Amino acid sequence: MFILETLRLYTPVYTGFIRDIGKEATLGKLTGLDGVQCHIPFIMIHHDPKIWGEDVHAFKPERFLDGIAKATNNNPTAFMPFGMGHHICAGSNFAINEAKITIAMILQRYSLTLSPGYVHAPHPGLTLRPAYGIQIILNAL
Repeated sequence: MFILETLRLYTPVYTGFIRDIGKEATLGKLTGLDGVQCHIPFIMIHHDPKIWGEDVHAFKPERFLDGIAKATNNNPTAFMPFGMGHHICAGSNFAINEAKITIAMILQRYSLTLSPGYVHAPHPGLTLRPAYGIQIILNAL
């Protein structure tokens, strides 16, 4: 739940994806013409209060207690930190497993405290990363 909520708030691929509309299509009140490109930024979907609630900007891992479908009000396409469908990142499962193993190994040996000089500043680029690095203090257990 911790990892999923982190991926929702700080989507790894900040830019989202661009798709070409193959033929005229209508989505709600919008009509896309053949040949037009549609940009879908993941970060906007992951921060939509209509999907995630009024506390959309709060870090609440318990959102995912009953799975992604329940967290998104049965709209699993509202959570796509690594893309969706046949365009999903080939390394998404590796990234999730690597994160789980790394966090487990760190927490076995250390307690974590935010540095007093910590500045929360996500920096967008191709990927979203901390502008000033990870400012934490590791204390041996």
